[in-house]
Amino acid sequence: MKYVLVTGGVVSGLGKGITASSVGVLLQSCGLRVTCIKIDPYLNYDAGTISPYEHGEVFVLDDGSEVDLDLGNYERFLDVTLTRDNNITYGKIQQYVIEKERKGDYLGETVQIVPHVTDTIREWVEKVAMIPVDGKEGPPDVCIIELGGTIGDNESRPFADALSQLSYSVGRENFCLIHVTLVPVLSVVGEQKTKPTQHSIRDLRGLGLTPNIIACRSTEVLEENVKAKLSRFCYVPIQNIFSLYDVHSIWHIPLLLREQKAHEAISKVLNLSGIAKEPSLEKWASMVEISDSLNVPVRIAIVGKYTDLSDAYLSVLKALLHASVAFGKKLVVDMVPSCDLEKTTKKENSRAYEAAWKLLKDADGVLLPGGFGDRGIEGMILAAKYARENSIPFLGICLGMQIAVIEFSRSLLYLPDANSTEFEPETKNPCIIFMPEGSTTHMGGTMRLGSRRAYFHVKDSKSARLYGNKEFVDERHRHRYEVNPDMVACLEKAGLSFAAKDETGERTEIVEVPSHPFFIGAQFHPEYKSRPGKISPLFLGLIAASCGELDAVLNPVSIHQDNQNMYLEKNKTKVGPKKCFGNETNKKSQKLQ
Repeated sequence: MKYVLVTGGVVSGLGKGITASSVGVLLQSCGLRVTCIKIDPYLNYDAGTISPYEHGEVFVLDDGSEVDLDLGNYERFLDVTLTRDNNITYGKIQQYVIEKERKGDYLGETVQIVPHVTDTIREWVEKVAMIPVDGKEGPPDVCIIELGGTIGDNESRPFADALSQLSYSVGRENFCLIHVTLVPVLSVVGEQKTKPTQHSIRDLRGLGLTPNIIACRSTEVLEENVKAKLSRFCYVPIQNIFSLYDVHSIWHIPLLLREQKAHEAISKVLNLSGIAKEPSLEKWASMVEISDSLNVPVRIAIVGKYTDLSDAYLSVLKALLHASVAFGKKLVVDMVPSCDLEKTTKKENSRAYEAAWKLLKDADGVLLPGGFGDRGIEGMILAAKYARENSIPFLGICLGMQIAVIEFSRSLLYLPDANSTEFEPETKNPCIIFMPEGSTTHMGGTMRLGSRRAYFHVKDSKSARLYGNKEFVDERHRHRYEVNPDMVACLEKAGLSFAAKDETGERTEIVEVPSHPFFIGAQFHPEYKSRPGKISPLFLGLIAASCGELDAVLNPVSIHQDNQNMYLEKNKTKVGPKKCFGNETNKKSQKLQ
């Protein structure tokens, strides 16, 4: 087994996950089978109970595990399906060690960080690295490990120790360390500064880890004299120092690495010359070129609770991007804080109120994402009402679907107090209720999680047609509230269609308003399984409806999701300049390309 470790220095948020994913794409293009592991040194067992403002979105895998958002990057870039064991946290390691101690596995020993914790980390990595990820028998060729946080953090020291032991045990020819670091430019002097990187690598070496490759994050291309300086003071060959400057889209990063021959540097360190081929990234490059050339906009308003941090809706943004590129449209996303749509905001901050409503009214389509808690709920209900009454294409996901049901109950069942028991426990008309099997004492890992099957009950529904008229689909879930089965009959009589339900026929999976051009709510999270070459049908439907071309998508011969469809070539033009690494979204209006 060959290992590639990606670490980060100087500051957090440099894009280690994107770098690790891009290295994986590059190695895959060389004919290698690749798996990934993300290490998060926090004490939480998983990401499930961490605030989206603190850590970005919680990504959910098929097996129901709530993991770091970087595993979403891995799955989207590498087109693999990972498991809970591909995300290691200090909480998981600590629980595992304590359980062994309680069972007596360490009987007679004093349990310590070294060797017991570090040995557990190393053994976990070695075990997971051997698990096939692409449906083929046998272990992958390369395991990419991303160590979260910044080198020098106290909480990451046990992991750095364990990975240092791993590098020694597997040998130099089987271990390559890529250190992602920042090369800032001070406005006063206007030159790229190398001192932060030098200090970061000194800290790295102090932990027993020696970098083979330095990936330098900077706003502009790294200057040659800066590379030479880094090579001289960091003891890394100049050909192994790569410039990851700001580019137009994160999809450019694998191409950027190939242009700088990163595959050759990695191959030399890992002695892959016998099994690695020349990289073949033609399909990826074509996708990037088409994406850059799009100029016909489609504007989507995301009305949510966590709009100040785009990473809170990372998978939603990616799924929208995948669908818009596949449909040949330039995606423009407006983040609309749901609180700002409410009447209380009108009294307190009329400017924010007017700005939010303008964004909503200017949108071609509206998306209500998931979330928890009662803040901003009335604003989301108003957004759903506006989209339904004005025939604006609408997609509600998880909480967004529940909001659509609440709004429908209030407006068309004439139940003004209809609500979810999450927001109003004593409501007289609970159209959304707590799931019977849910835990009322524990939060972590107690929701309805992971891949679940939804059966289509309305065969000619838009959602069924978008999914290719399949009998059922498997999608990933993350919720603890659901539509009240006792209200389904009344809602159906009022015109709400329950297009898909679970295997029992009781639990709602998809709702639609048949009389509306496109109004769909899904209890599951279709964004988790969307990938550049495998676009989520519901997102594709939203984009198509927002462009007024839904009929073309509902006709199965018009769309080919295994490659770029006819819409791509139609809009293909010369590629323009490339700017901005990693930050494809801003807080308010974003243009994702």
